[in-house]
Amino acid sequence: MKVLIVSDTHGRDEKLEEAVMQEAPFDMLIHCGDVEGREFFIEALAECPCCIVAGNNDFFADLPREQEIEIAGRRILITHGHYYGVSMDVYGVLEEARSRNCEVVMFGHTHRPMVLERGGMLAVNPGSLAFPRQEGRKPSYAVLDTGRGDKFEVTIKYLKR
Repeated sequence: MKVLIVSDTHGRDEKLEEAVMQEAPFDMLIHCGDVEGREFFIEALAECPCCIVAGNNDFFADLPREQEIEIAGRRILITHGHYYGVSMDVYGVLEEARSRNCEVVMFGHTHRPMVLERGGMLAVNPGSLAFPRQEGRKPSYAVLDTGRGDKFEVTIKYLKR
């Protein structure tokens, strides 16, 4: 199974479209928040099951604050991350996922890509397609591949500016 993971698109559809075209076909799209009213467009663009949560800029969206899903038998917490202080440290979001018996947590908010394994927990932040903040400031997203046994392989990818 191939999963496209994005976050913090902030209504900038052109970068999202580029990532979708670059990675198609994929089986699922996960958006970790800050869609700014574009959730229906994202679902239509993806043409596959989508999991979209609300970010701190999704004021009037009818999106869930977070979701727990299962992929390849592993429980995953999807959240934007701002309720857990991810701008300072990932400890809070890791502990929240652990308390819910999740093995993976996916979040955004920082606009910085990251894949981290800590204490048996996998944390994934795809960064931002619209306003990247990491060194080099390239728009980023993540791809999860479950094709190799029960181990998740997550790769951070970048768009050409």
